[in-house]
Amino acid sequence: MHALHYPVTLPADYDMDIIRTRVATRGHLMDGFEGLGFKAYLMRERGVAGSPVNEYAPFYLWNTVEGMNSFLWGGPFQGIPDDFGRPMVRQWTGLAYEEGGAADAPALVAVRHTRPVPDGTVLAEVMEDAACEAGRLAGRDGAVCAAAAVDPSRWETVHFSLWARERPEAEGDVFQVLHLSAPGRELLPRGRQW
Repeated sequence: MHALHYPVTLPADYDMDIIRTRVATRGHLMDGFEGLGFKAYLMRERGVAGSPVNEYAPFYLWNTVEGMNSFLWGGPFQGIPDDFGRPMVRQWTGLAYEEGGAADAPALVAVRHTRPVPDGTVLAEVMEDAACEAGRLAGRDGAVCAAAAVDPSRWETVHFSLWARERPEAEGDVFQVLHLSAPGRELLPRGRQW
């Protein structure tokens, strides 16, 4: 499993209905994409739910590297650089994935929480804790799913969770979920991934 995320920060006065329309008209195009576990079309709006910025920020969990590369190099991603400029694309190696008790409910919000891996720590222990946290998040009321991943180039972990309620039981940046393309969600490996 591979996580991919590219937040696109937009001007403070940007009309976020442009993003809503973009997702409403194009979101379905990823509904059958080969190798994709899921793509969450995410948005933060300045002044809503504590967001300091306007941001379009899709988050992906990939089942295959081939699928991820086909997306990035085969065409669909090109719409982002064409419309907004080329963003920095973050990638993480999967540590854990769990379905939540609300797995069958529509996802309303997502939470992304990153944290550095401190120097001098035992890496196996930090990664085990991150994987266990994904399970704890998935076990909370209203959780659709939760994942943990690590970027060893920055030594940073990310926890990502989807929620079927407006007030999630997780810390981090909160996003509205505009659409969820999930052609291979059932194929995402459950539990710790090493």
